Amino acid sequence: MVNTEIPINCTTSPSSFSGTPLLTINREATIDLDSSNSFEGPEKLLEVWFSASPHSLPEASTPGGLKAVPSEIWKEMLDLVNCKVLSIVESEDVDAYLLSESSMFVFPHKLILKTCGTTTLLSGLPKILEIAALVANFPHSLANALRGTATAAAPYRVFYSRKNFLFPDRQRGPHRSWRNEVNSLDRLFLGGSAYMIGKMNGEHWYLYLTEPNTMLTPPATPDREHSTKVLDLPESKLSAQAQSLEDGNGQDETLELLMTDLERGNAKQFYLDHASAVAEGRYFQQAHKARVDACKHLGSINDIEEDEEAERNRDRRLARKLCDDSIDVFSNTSDENSPLASDDELTFPQELTTEGHALGTVVSDSSGLSAVYPSSKYPDARIDAYLFTPCGFSANGVIPSPDAGGSTHYFTVHVTPEPHCSYASFETNVPASQTGRETADVIQQVVGIFKPGRFSVTLFEAKDPADEDVSVAKKRTSKLEAIKGYRRVDRIVHDLEGYELIFKYYERFDWEGGAPRLGEVGF
Repeated sequence: MVNTEIPINCTTSPSSFSGTPLLTINREATIDLDSSNSFEGPEKLLEVWFSASPHSLPEASTPGGLKAVPSEIWKEMLDLVNCKVLSIVESEDVDAYLLSESSMFVFPHKLILKTCGTTTLLSGLPKILEIAALVANFPHSLANALRGTATAAAPYRVFYSRKNFLFPDRQRGPHRSWRNEVNSLDRLFLGGSAYMIGKMNGEHWYLYLTEPNTMLTPPATPDREHSTKVLDLPESKLSAQAQSLEDGNGQDETLELLMTDLERGNAKQFYLDHASAVAEGRYFQQAHKARVDACKHLGSINDIEEDEEAERNRDRRLARKLCDDSIDVFSNTSDENSPLASDDELTFPQELTTEGHALGTVVSDSSGLSAVYPSSKYPDARIDAYLFTPCGFSANGVIPSPDAGGSTHYFTVHVTPEPHCSYASFETNVPASQTGRETADVIQQVVGIFKPGRFSVTLFEAKDPADEDVSVAKKRTSKLEAIKGYRRVDRIVHDLEGYELIFKYYERFDWEGGAPRLGEVGF
């Protein structure tokens, strides 16, 4: 019979071999979770690095770095952000937290926190610095009233970014405007740079980042107003700032797709009632196949010994009954020793009619998301997915390298399918060199799943310290021009400290929805 339960130590893959990622589900946090009021799909994205790589942790730090921090401590920090942990996939290199509003990934040397809706992400940043100091034992300094924490670890680098909000008036805390967010970050760090990338009166993206070996703001530093640099040229003309990368940073790249105006019919697959119908159809198809296979098996018994003739005849009579076209195969019963299922076993499972991980797994498979990084190439990959009531979808993927000794990477997907605010995001740091595919091919596959009316792409990629004169972005940008079914509207290539950034904005050729729904304009 079909097994619809999620094993306690894995998600979509049935493998439970030692060394593969493990899944922990927070049952309490999933009770009565409802996404019907989560209208702000575009996420706030924070990356805090405390060293350049997991292999260069400070000597005095706790073994395992941030991964040594207990999940209960991270949950206390997330309370400040106003989101809950739904489940955790643990692996040797990264722990992936699926949240009630998006995701968190904890590596030994860095933390990535991505939250949507009206969450107050930056309110949790002082606590992250405190946890890194007191629990992970990274180098730290004493109290600063402006930081809102008794002690704080000095990060290696900090990145904060987001798309323009659709409903900025609903945001809370430091997120009511980009200017407020920048001021909040400047109260913590010295020398941060703030950018608005894209058209001020069109789709755009905000970015704040610090330089390597970030310095915390000293106690005596007064409040200061930070200017935002606007980058709205076809290509950035700022001079290159090529510099050798620190240990382990060579393959660091992050691809993010921010998609709006999802095709309505296609977006229905992220509604609970639609997913449940798909699950029901698949469930009974598999049940029917199991019964047919059992019927054929029983009908083919012809070599039983004479002393088993009585039992053989009984089985054949049962097989003929089950194979009779006039009989509903789903209504037959058998004794407990029979290989055929009973009526109770054929009852449609409750977990496939309500929100949760079971239907999340169904959607991940039926939508094609599980095929972006297929198990044929990544046999130890795990996908932890959740479908909300009445709609909405989140998934984290933990992708161990298929090569021995390689790093573990991630992808994360979040979907708000309601027509008046439809949005989907896809983010991954799986290197293109590892997939054997062009970045444009991954984009094409993801866009084909969601069919947005328009979307933005951001691609962060570390510069090659051995070939500083060659622009990584220039190699990539021409290949990103041709996304089937879409025209590229905007393109910006920007040279940052240690990284190059590509920003592109596309609209579908047959799009008739008018101008973008900006919501937030400017600073």
